Amino acid sequence: MNSLAKISITARGPGAFLRSPLLIALLALALLSGCASTRNPRDPLEPINRVIYGFNDTLDKAVMKPVATVYREVLPQIVRTGVTNFFSNFSDILTALNNLLQGKASEAVSDLGRVALNSTIGIAGLIDVGTEVGFEKHTEDFGQTLGTWGVASGPYLQIPFAGPSTIRDSIGHFVDFRGDPVRWIWRHHIPTRNSLWGLYYLNLRANLLDSTKILDEAALDPYEFQRDAYLQRRRSLIYDGNPPPQDEEDDIPELKTKPRPEGNPPAAPSGAALESGSGNLAAYGAPGMYLRPTPAQIFQNR
Repeated sequence: MNSLAKISITARGPGAFLRSPLLIALLALALLSGCASTRNPRDPLEPINRVIYGFNDTLDKAVMKPVATVYREVLPQIVRTGVTNFFSNFSDILTALNNLLQGKASEAVSDLGRVALNSTIGIAGLIDVGTEVGFEKHTEDFGQTLGTWGVASGPYLQIPFAGPSTIRDSIGHFVDFRGDPVRWIWRHHIPTRNSLWGLYYLNLRANLLDSTKILDEAALDPYEFQRDAYLQRRRSLIYDGNPPPQDEEDDIPELKTKPRPEGNPPAAPSGAALESGSGNLAAYGAPGMYLRPTPAQIFQNR
């Protein structure tokens, strides 16, 4: 048993350690990855991941995409922008904390300035006043923090009901979930908390309707495209958009798209595929910016 496990058991008791579904799942996946065989060392669980990807994709097409389409058609853009800004304001709090943990004090101060302005003048975050006055929007989560601390990403994962991740990002998401401001502010009113989380997912999916067309129309292999886009974006975020050169064995392949008929515009480049509006294709199906629970966690009354 390693020292980290010993510390955890000592601090919380063996029962608490064994009851942690996340730790058990990650341990099982890590053991499976050691036995699996794949052409891609970043994705040793590819056969399992493809099955889970197919499940998530079917669920999305049957439920989330149709509901998100109606949501976008019914609500005007100004309302949907307000909803996006509302949840973005909460995410800025965790972004500030993660910037502090990464040693980026000036960015953390800027994030807190955004929260102060948007929560007051911006009417509870509905209006993004911070950006207008020069406080840049940052995107930081605990998975990125672990990456800046030198923690390896581990195998790529497809998580049921959640989407693309890695061992490191799954741990980071769990930490961010425990600190989610929505979870704490409405901790005594479960229906309100769960309704807000449901609105968050619906609004996020609506924001991604246009960008996810790339998966359906341009991707040669949608699973592979999403995986490589996710890994590219996460690496870019950890290094604030300026990642160092990679060793050949660590290279993430270029995104593969279908050949376009002559005269048609080319498929969107990888940069456009990774970033789109308030969301991003790489995070499609995942827990947003890793600051919200998976749908299964929404119904945990704790």
